Amino acid sequence: MRNHEVVIYEQIHGRTLLTVYEVSRVAGLHPELVRRLFVMGLIDPHVAQPEPLFEDSVVGRIRKIMRLRNDLGVNLSGCGVVLELLERINQLEQRLRHYEQMKAG
Repeated sequence: MRNHEVVIYEQIHGRTLLTVYEVSRVAGLHPELVRRLFVMGLIDPHVAQPEPLFEDSVVGRIRKIMRLRNDLGVNLSGCGVVLELLERINQLEQRLRHYEQMKAG
């Protein structure tokens, strides 16, 4: 397996922004699949025009999507629902911890 060099397109406010091709290389996916994830709204670019540029953190989200798809058989639309629910659970857990700290202190 060959290692590919990733060319960072731009850094804005300390954020590393990657093109679709760079994201695809890092995630190990075909660029068309990355574009499909973008079109379906499963990943959001930091900058949309003139071409979509993604924060490097999007690779972790893509890996979650691919695990749901490949390991659990969840279709891409279902992956979006699962990820939204997981994010909502995380927010609720953070709020609960905050209220528990306020109650204790």
